[in-house]
Amino acid sequence: MTSPLASWPYPAHIAHRGGGKLAPENTLAAMRAGKRCGYRMFEFDVKLSRDGVAVLLHDDDVERTTDGHGPAKDKTYAELAQLDAGSWHGPAYAGEPVPTFAAVARYAIANGIACNVEIKPCPGREAETGDTVARLARQFWSGVHKRPLLSSFSEEALASAQAAAPELPRALLVEAVPDDWPARLRKYGCIGLNINQKDATPELIGAVHRAGHRIAAWTVNDPDRARLLFSWGIDAVFTDQLSLIAPTA
Repeated sequence: MTSPLASWPYPAHIAHRGGGKLAPENTLAAMRAGKRCGYRMFEFDVKLSRDGVAVLLHDDDVERTTDGHGPAKDKTYAELAQLDAGSWHGPAYAGEPVPTFAAVARYAIANGIACNVEIKPCPGREAETGDTVARLARQFWSGVHKRPLLSSFSEEALASAQAAAPELPRALLVEAVPDDWPARLRKYGCIGLNINQKDATPELIGAVHRAGHRIAAWTVNDPDRARLLFSWGIDAVFTDQLSLIAPTA
């Protein structure tokens, strides 16, 4: 029996970490780069500073994308705000700060940009991060028609987000597609399943749709692969190659 397909008010092309390879990831500079390329939806990662401020940062440690050292969970927001999150990408971005979730939400809403907010908790802070990010998303997007899509690899964080703001749409992120994906999507009230693009098949896409869910693939950087996935019926792709894969309506 086929279930009614979940609403999907989002663009089919999603800029990975804001600006893909064009700008330092998870920064406002990245969002501006994505917008210049015509993208109308950003994916970005949100975690908590030691003192509970929601910031954009992918890794558990700060070395790769800033000039700092050590675990992000050990740093206050004031300490994170002093880091240079742009020089690693190039001198044009020297001094780019680690942005707050609030700042990025303001930019996205003001510019009509849809968002996939990936809840990316530091180790041991899964439930707290899911709760905080969901509550903030509800606050930031209050009265906004197109609400953000919350996603996470952490099922604990996703469950916490569901409890905190059940009205916000959610997607389960998976490294590999589990056999019991239908039960997991139902458990967390998800509208979508976000998979590694290598696992995409016409059969899986059809099965997810028949179950009433949407399916998106990360990270698709080959234009031919993107076209193939869309021909199979994928709902959206995340990409780093914003200049090669042109967004559509």
